[in-house]
Amino acid sequence: MSTPWYAMGVDEVLHILNSSRKGLTDEEAFSRLQRFGYNEFEKRKKVSPIKIFLNQFKNVFTLILLAAIVISIGISWLEAGASERGAAMETYADAIVIGAIVVLNAAVGFVQEYRSEKAMEAMEKMTTPKARVLRNGKEALIPAREVVPGDILILEAGDRVPADARIIEAVELRVNEAILTGESTPVGKDIMALPVDTPVSDRWNMVFAATYVTYGRGKAVVVATGMNTEFGKIAEMVQTVEKEEIPLKAKLDKFAKKIGLVVVAAASAILVLELLRKSVVDIEIFMTSVALAVSAVPEGLPAIITVTLAL
Repeated sequence: MSTPWYAMGVDEVLHILNSSRKGLTDEEAFSRLQRFGYNEFEKRKKVSPIKIFLNQFKNVFTLILLAAIVISIGISWLEAGASERGAAMETYADAIVIGAIVVLNAAVGFVQEYRSEKAMEAMEKMTTPKARVLRNGKEALIPAREVVPGDILILEAGDRVPADARIIEAVELRVNEAILTGESTPVGKDIMALPVDTPVSDRWNMVFAATYVTYGRGKAVVVATGMNTEFGKIAEMVQTVEKEEIPLKAKLDKFAKKIGLVVVAAASAILVLELLRKSVVDIEIFMTSVALAVSAVPEGLPAIITVTLAL
């Protein structure tokens, strides 16, 4: 279909949808339900808070920092005297600082991802459980998930719209579309066709899923359900953002791998050169090489990036 629903006349919309002002029959509605599926968002596998938190440690930079913590503790333990081991907090200062950064980074990432999960759950709750439609020429109250394209919705003040629909009758009809467009003032609706390039916020002959009627009454023929609605498209974008890896994160992981290789190579080179210079195996040479490797890791970078993006 090249011409959008809002750019067509009422009769043309009804004709294309093979519907009428009397609505669908039960048989036709059942057939369309099998073809188009239920009017609901795609079910997602919920992620537990614990898994969300553990996922924060699955990037290369964090693994490098965890390795740095272990190495720092080992170096501090070896450098400390027998009587001082475990006695002074400053002995393990580097490990404590790096550990705090790792925890902070994980906490901020957890909060962001957890909020995203909750946002998706909230969107699912914004849909209405029931819908009034015309079936077999009579008004019927059905589960909103069973609404199909071609159904005639009966809309009155206080009703939440169950699906995207083209208005075919309107009597002082006004709809609050703040959830979709951000416009807090209820939008007046009518049946006149609109230009093809009309944005969503100005489609006065359409009603959209999850919005609600504030005044008047009207009827509308359903043109889209479930994930095909404007609200469903937003839900899909939220899900897509959660699944796709952020480009900056991918670049950060790539950068971390390069740093890891450079640090290991530099530490190994220093160790070899020192061994060649002294011609003797000395624990201090090893400790110096490892200490230089740990100090070369920019442990503050992940936290800075995470906090900056969260602001």
